[in-house]
Amino acid sequence: MKTLFKAFARDESGATAIEYGLIAAGLSVAIVTIVGTVGESLIGTFTEANDGLQ
Repeated sequence: MKTLFKAFARDESGATAIEYGLIAAGLSVAIVTIVGTVGESLIGTFTEANDGLQ
């Protein structure tokens, strides 16, 4: 039982997977925020262009 616990304590593959998951989640939040901001800016630009053409 001691050997099994020691082997489990030394295994870091789960921690690595969690770290990669956190990095992926952070990047996802950043991308969604940037795309939302750029999208709103583009809507304003195209609205102004449309109003200028009318």
